[in-house]
Amino acid sequence: MINYFEFYNIPEAFEIDAAALKKKFYALSKQYHPDFYANEDENKQQEILEISTINNKAYQTLSDPNKRLEYILKQHDLVNEGAKPQLPANFLMEMMDLNERLMEVDDAEHLANIRAEALAVEDDLNSELQLLTIDYQTLNDTAKKSRLNSIADIYYRQKYLLRIKESLNTFASRF
Repeated sequence: MINYFEFYNIPEAFEIDAAALKKKFYALSKQYHPDFYANEDENKQQEILEISTINNKAYQTLSDPNKRLEYILKQHDLVNEGAKPQLPANFLMEMMDLNERLMEVDDAEHLANIRAEALAVEDDLNSELQLLTIDYQTLNDTAKKSRLNSIADIYYRQKYLLRIKESLNTFASRF
C-alpha cells in the first residue's frame, strides 16, 4: 500500500501546507489524466488509472484534517477497526454522567446545558490535540512514537464523544 505522504513527497505531519498540497494534486492530476493516455496500450492505461485513483484518494485524505489524523494513526497501527481502546477512567465517568443525564432530559434548557458541557469537552480535546500535533514534525522517532500514542488516545476520546453528540442531536429533535 502506497504512503500518501511519500506519494506527494511531503513529510508526515498533522499540519500541512494546504496550498502546496493542492498544487501537487493538480500537477499530478494533469500529468496522469487518463484522457492523455487514450492511445496507449491497455497496461499503460490501467497503470495511469491507478495513479490517478491514488492521487484522488491521497488528496481527499490529506486535505481533510480529520481524515489526515486518522490516516497517520492507521499508518502507525494505532487505529484499527473494532479496536477497544483503553480510555481514561475519569473521561469515561464524565461521558457516562453526560449520557445518564441525557437519558433523563425533559426540556430544551436541560438539553442545552448538556450540549454545552459536551462542546466544552470537545474544545478541551481539540486544544490538547493542537498542542500534541503542532510540533510533531520536529520530534525524533522515539518522541514521535510517544506523541502518536497520546494523539491516538485523544482520537478515541473524540470518537466516543461523537456518539454522545449524535445522541444529543437525536434528543434535540424531541423538543
